[in-house]
Amino acid sequence: MSSSPPTSRARWWGLFLIALAQFMVIMDASIIGVALPRMQIELGFSPNNLSWVFNAYVIALGGLLLLGGRLSDLFGPRRIFAIGWVILAIGSLVAGLAGNVPVELIGRVLQGAGSALIAPAALTLLMMLFGSNPKDLTKAMAFYGAAAPAGGTAGVFLGGVITEFASWPWVFLINVPIAALVLLVMWKVLPGGKLDARGSVDVLGALTVTLGLAALVYGIVRAEVAGWASMETWVAIGIGVVLIVTFIILQRVKREPLMRLSIFRSPNLGAANLAQVLLGGAWVPMWFFLNLYLQQVLGFSAFPAGAALLPMTILIMVGMIMLAPRIIAAVGPKVPIVLGLVILSAGLGWMAFIRPDGNYWIDAFGPSLVVAFGQALAFIPSLQVAISAAPPEEGGLASGIVNTSYQVGSAIGLAAVSAVAAGFGAGQIGDPEALTQGYSAAFIAAGTIALAGAIVVSSFFRTKRPARALPVS
Repeated sequence: MSSSPPTSRARWWGLFLIALAQFMVIMDASIIGVALPRMQIELGFSPNNLSWVFNAYVIALGGLLLLGGRLSDLFGPRRIFAIGWVILAIGSLVAGLAGNVPVELIGRVLQGAGSALIAPAALTLLMMLFGSNPKDLTKAMAFYGAAAPAGGTAGVFLGGVITEFASWPWVFLINVPIAALVLLVMWKVLPGGKLDARGSVDVLGALTVTLGLAALVYGIVRAEVAGWASMETWVAIGIGVVLIVTFIILQRVKREPLMRLSIFRSPNLGAANLAQVLLGGAWVPMWFFLNLYLQQVLGFSAFPAGAALLPMTILIMVGMIMLAPRIIAAVGPKVPIVLGLVILSAGLGWMAFIRPDGNYWIDAFGPSLVVAFGQALAFIPSLQVAISAAPPEEGGLASGIVNTSYQVGSAIGLAAVSAVAAGFGAGQIGDPEALTQGYSAAFIAAGTIALAGAIVVSSFFRTKRPARALPVS
């Protein structure tokens, strides 16, 4: 795949659209959090099913990212990027105008499907724009990476503002004018590229991996209600495992698979993706339960809770844009990945000391900055290795894999940590002591996931110092 070189100014405007895409993909997962109580009342969700407003989006996103990457390689990333925004806008309209539970979940699935096309295409476009210049690529990856935590926090903040001062449907409808603006501008600043890839689309592979992930997450989520000894729990988990194993077998035997398994022979690609899985599995539960602690224990309303997460977001963005590229240039990617995961784990351990009668500055502010610093160090180098390790003609596949890794890690990590938290009292709304005990257990579980990530990367990542330090200005 090739493209005519865009002007320097157009490249950076293109990066802005790519970062906006990442921002929106993550924001759409988090923006609904504050709006859930009102949606439950107006749409008739039961307490046990309410989490599927989040899960429907994340499972569709995580399950279809590989398909999005394959389509990007076959039909061109700019075209798939545009189609993804159209589907996201349609899904947002459906979700925002829904009058009942099934229509709401259909809208969320469509939003996830649109994002699954946008995310891998965006990363491929980034590589097309900046892949020929390592210095610019590191900077571009830093801006792209910083857009993810910004989207997560902005989702909480904007969700609170919109829900408090407008109405909950606008947490979805806000996507429509943004999508229209992107579709209007993108043709001038994003490369079209020539289509060199040939082949077919593995629809059966896409179905097995998506349904497998859905069943696996469903089983873990239902374990909070039905119990881990329940037949329902283990049947769902068993079906999920069987479907995912079936997906892997299909990828081995098909001539044109959705995910060519031999791509993992590329040095460090597997380790970098495992790092992304465990980063997502630690970071998203931290964000989720910290937000609950602020609102349900410390008594913050929607707007102050979102504002309380802004220092953490600012530190992540500064760390990703200014610090991570310099460390990568000096010592290579392994050191910041391992160090970042260790710091993230330590920050979560500190966060586990929250108190039912605590306050933001003592119980949340300090540890939130530590976990933010760890995330900033680990995210960019693992993302960059996962993308750059693959051959250029499979950039869409590599993008789909790394996005899948992070989103699947997020979904399964949140489901598993939620089950741990529920077992320690996180479901006892109105009891600050029980809630705090449950949330503390959640932070310990998330910290354990981050520490496991550090061990995995330290054991399996091949150390390779850069031939020369790349200057960062």
